[in-house]
Amino acid sequence: MTTNTADPTTHPPRDIRSDATADERLRRWRLVLGGDGEEGTGRGLTGRDAAMDGALTALYGGGAGAGGRDGNSRSAGLGASAPSVARWLGDIRTYFPSSVVQIMQRDAIDRLGLSALLLEPEMLEAVEADVHLVGTLLSLGRAMPETTKETARAVVRKVVDDLENRLATRTRATLTGALDRSTRNERPRHHDIDWDRTIRANLKNYLPEYGTVVPERLIGYGRAARSVRKDVVLCVDQSGSMAASVVHAAVFGAVLASMRTLRTRLVVFDTAVVDLTDQLDDPVDVLFGTRLGGGTDINRALAYCQSRITRPADTVVVLISDLYEGGIRDEMLKRVAAMKASGVQFVALLALSDEGAPAYDHDHAAALAALGAPAFACTPDLFPEVMAAAIEKRPIPVPDREAPRARDLRTAP
Repeated sequence: MTTNTADPTTHPPRDIRSDATADERLRRWRLVLGGDGEEGTGRGLTGRDAAMDGALTALYGGGAGAGGRDGNSRSAGLGASAPSVARWLGDIRTYFPSSVVQIMQRDAIDRLGLSALLLEPEMLEAVEADVHLVGTLLSLGRAMPETTKETARAVVRKVVDDLENRLATRTRATLTGALDRSTRNERPRHHDIDWDRTIRANLKNYLPEYGTVVPERLIGYGRAARSVRKDVVLCVDQSGSMAASVVHAAVFGAVLASMRTLRTRLVVFDTAVVDLTDQLDDPVDVLFGTRLGGGTDINRALAYCQSRITRPADTVVVLISDLYEGGIRDEMLKRVAAMKASGVQFVALLALSDEGAPAYDHDHAAALAALGAPAFACTPDLFPEVMAAAIEKRPIPVPDREAPRARDLRTAP
């Protein structure tokens, strides 16, 4: 019997998997670095990879050419040519997933100033619609020609419908089943039992041999009746930085307005105040009724909302703003304090979006926190829970990842 005694140091085995991993690593680095040729990686690009590099080069290259792309040079660009941009939009949808396409479109608008091209119907039909694109279209609203408005409306409608499909069911389920903590039920369902009060009411029935209480009488929370029980006021900052929040607020406003147990008012503001409550049956109408950009006068907006409150103890006011106040700061804070003193549940959302940590006025947020009004950024997925807590007068569920004051805000009434 012969055994293989080949010296592995003379003929080391080749690890094919390691070679493939190393090649993939070089490929990715080459796509990241861009540049000409192999860019020091020893790895050239061909076929689909070269086309992907060309699409990245057109957006993130160092120059802004006349619209052509040579596939290698980082000095290429999209230029101001609608046909070249349309081709590029088609390319990125071919080579990248939808989430990446949306980011690249956003960067193209920001970096290359392509907003004006969105006024062309052909361009709007080519883009991947998302919340940020809707915000851009709304900011262009007054400059939009009639030939583009119907296409823009269709784009906005698609995004709004997608958001409603994702958010409406959970929002209605959460709020329809919200418990009214101010009433009691002597024959509660299992999920409605107030265990703390039930145990205290039945302590006389404690059985030491079993270490338990046998309840003779159950005490539960009463569920909200079908009649209007709460008023909700959404007061939304429509300054340019709040575009994504405005889109989500319009969708949530329409969902809340569809619930018979809530009476919902939607107010948008910059330096002027506009009440869009009459348009809440269609969030697209709401969005085209906004006017993104301009200054901010929170105090004036809150004064209007305060004047419309008729049942303070049954009212929730949600201010959605980055709190950069252009009006009278002290008056704004006094107005919030007065609303809370009258029984209004007041919540300040620094953003209502998935965009991460927002920029906001920290001094104003701290001042609101000192008044017992929580101020924090809120994702659309968390919003139903925030509203349910406010309606039930429970502590507001402030995210743990919030600013340093979040720990204090988490126990805010």
